[in-house]
Amino acid sequence: MNRDLLSKVYNAAVARAHPRECLPPHLPAPPASGRLLIFAAGKAAGSMAEAAEAFYFDKHNFPRERIAGITVARHGYGRKLRKIEMVEAGHPVPDAEGIAATARTLRLAESASENDIALVLMSGGASANWIAPARGISLDDKRELTRALLRSGASIVEMNCVRKHLSRIKGGRLALALAPARVITLAISDVPGDDPSVIGSGPTVPDVTTLEDARKILDKYKITPPASIVSTLNDPANESPKPGDETFANTAFEIVAKPKASLEAAAEIAKQAGYEPVLLGADLEGEAREVATEHAALAVKLKREGRKAAILSGGELTVTIMGKGRGGPNQEYALALAIALKGEAGIAAVAGDTDGTDGGAGSADDPAGAFVGEMTLSRAQKLGLDPAGILAQNNSTHFFERLGDLLNPGPTFTNVNDLRAILVDS
Repeated sequence: MNRDLLSKVYNAAVARAHPRECLPPHLPAPPASGRLLIFAAGKAAGSMAEAAEAFYFDKHNFPRERIAGITVARHGYGRKLRKIEMVEAGHPVPDAEGIAATARTLRLAESASENDIALVLMSGGASANWIAPARGISLDDKRELTRALLRSGASIVEMNCVRKHLSRIKGGRLALALAPARVITLAISDVPGDDPSVIGSGPTVPDVTTLEDARKILDKYKITPPASIVSTLNDPANESPKPGDETFANTAFEIVAKPKASLEAAAEIAKQAGYEPVLLGADLEGEAREVATEHAALAVKLKREGRKAAILSGGELTVTIMGKGRGGPNQEYALALAIALKGEAGIAAVAGDTDGTDGGAGSADDPAGAFVGEMTLSRAQKLGLDPAGILAQNNSTHFFERLGDLLNPGPTFTNVNDLRAILVDS
C-alpha cells in the first residue's frame, strides 16, 4: 500500500481549502464608518475568523473597538481569537452551547445599522452549529429529528431543506435580522453543486425550497417527527424568504473554496508521482457501499488496460444505517471497496473527509476515513474479521481500527467534503 502518497494526495486537497490560504484575497475593505460585524459558523469557522482578524488588525490596523463578532464551530475546532467570541458547539447533533451562541448571534445581528458591514463566514457544519429552532420546537425535538435524518440516508440537500423550515436563522433569516446593514457572505463549500442556499442552510440567501418540500422529504424517508415539528411545517407563517425579497438587495455572496479546487490539487500530486488522474467529479452522491462497488470495477478495468492511474472523486456519500456499529461514509466506502476489490494486486486507496472526522461519535478525534490495500482482506482474515458481516453492521471503524488503517489527521479547520483516491498500478 502506497500510504505515503495517498496521505500526500489527501493533505493537498485539505491544504487548498484552508482559510489562511483561500480567504484573505476575498475579504472586503473595512467600513469607512460604523462597525465591522463578523459572524462565522461551521467546522472552518474558527480558522476563518482567525484569518479575518489577521487581515483587519495586522494589515488594515482597524480599531478593535469597531469590530464585534461571534464564531461557532464544532467541538474541538475552536481557535484562539483576539477579539471575536469563540464558541464550540455540537455537530452533527446540536446542543445547548449552539442554542445559546446562536441566540447571541441573532441579538448582535439585530443591532446592525446601515453604516455597518456584516461579514458572514460560512463553512460545512454551520447548519448544526447555528441552531435557533422555530418557536414551539424544543432542542430535544430538533435533536430527535436530526438523528432520524442522519440514519435515514437523506442527502445533505434534503436535510438542509428540512432544517431551513424549522429555524429562526437559516433559509435567509439571518439576512432579515441584519438589515439594513450591508451583508457580505464568504463561504467554503461542502455541498454538491456549491449551491449557496444549501451551504449552512443558506442563512443569508433566498430560499427556493418550501414547507411542502420539507414535508415530502420526511414522508419519503418515513420519518414521523414530534408534534411540534409537524405543526411548524404546516404553518404558512414559517415559510422562508424567497428570491425577489428586498432584504437581499444589499447582500453579496461568494464562494472562496470549492471541492473542485481541492480535487484538482490532489490530482496534481498524483500526476507528479506518475499517475494519470481520472477525475470522476467533485460532487458525487449516493450510497457509500454502492459507489465503492462501482469504483472498484473501474479500478480493475483500468488495471486490465495497463494504465497507471489515480481515480479521484469528491462529494458527500450517504449511509443508510442498519446496524449498531461505528463508522461514517468514508470508512464504509473503504470497507466496501476492499470487499469489491477482492485483494486485487496493485490497487490502493484512501477515503477521507477533508474536515478531519467521518461520522463516529461526533468527537473531534474521530477518524476521517481509512486506507485500503491489496492485503487488507488477507490481513483481516488473519485477525478473524468478517468484512461482509462488519459492513452489514455499519461497523467499519472497528474493522480498520483492528488493522491499524484508519486515517486520523485530527481537526483540519476546513471542510470541502470528502476526498477519495484510488491508485492503480498496472
